[in-house]
Amino acid sequence: MKKGHHTVIDTYDDFLTYRMDAVSKSLDEQVALWQTSYMAKYPELLRKQIRTYREMKVNWQDIARRIIQLIPRRLRSMQEARENLLQICETLFAKAAQKLGLDFDIVFVIYIGIGCGAGWATVYKKKPAVLIGLENIAQEKWHKKKKLEGLICHEIGHLAHMKWRNEWTSFEKAEDNPMFRLYSEGFAQRCEEIILRRKTWHFEPNRNWRVWCEQRKSWLANEFLKRLERQASVNEFFGSWFNIEGKKQTGYFLGHTFIRHLEETSSLREIALFNPINVTKLGFQYLKSVRNEKTR
Repeated sequence: MKKGHHTVIDTYDDFLTYRMDAVSKSLDEQVALWQTSYMAKYPELLRKQIRTYREMKVNWQDIARRIIQLIPRRLRSMQEARENLLQICETLFAKAAQKLGLDFDIVFVIYIGIGCGAGWATVYKKKPAVLIGLENIAQEKWHKKKKLEGLICHEIGHLAHMKWRNEWTSFEKAEDNPMFRLYSEGFAQRCEEIILRRKTWHFEPNRNWRVWCEQRKSWLANEFLKRLERQASVNEFFGSWFNIEGKKQTGYFLGHTFIRHLEETSSLREIALFNPINVTKLGFQYLKSVRNEKTR
């Protein structure tokens, strides 16, 4: 098996240079400089972020203003996260290569962006990449090593999934299908667990979150199904901007239970290759069975 290699692109020093110039400027000028001074050195990274908001029909400058004005109070957490990431990325890549049998190169990109995600599995410079947004990490208070380990392994899990399916460009689009997204996030969460060899939920705010999810599992399955039946958004189940009943990331929990269910009859590699039609069919079957369970 070909051995993969990892590369770290650390943009933090360029961010600090931008910050020195921007700190005395107005907020609008700081946003403009973020684009023309800092991100201009990483044009592909800039394009990805702007395209994300364009697809959401959101003005990226409006989001950038909200995020950049919070930078002063988050600098310390971002610095700590960056230092920890430089220490752990190589080790985590080696663990993932061993546990998942990775045979491809990965690029880790450390940057300060405009809220597109703490972790983002994608392609950068024509290579599988994990984009690591320090601004989101600081917002979520994930700057300690244990949280970062889970985050990075989760994103590596997404990359393994993309690689095994040979779907580098179409995978993110496939996640527009809510059931495929449930499957995809559950798969990455399962990989996080396998790589680190521990029960790990990097986004878990406290133990009460997991207890709540376990107790409301049938209710969560029913709520997810109701949204699918109405063709409504399932965003409340995913991402740091949304919540359901005050609880964030419940879709990751539900997706993980779905993958564990599939593992009763299939290997992880087999699960990774399920076609979207089968994913949707199995997802509906699973959620309906869970919906009908009595909560213990």
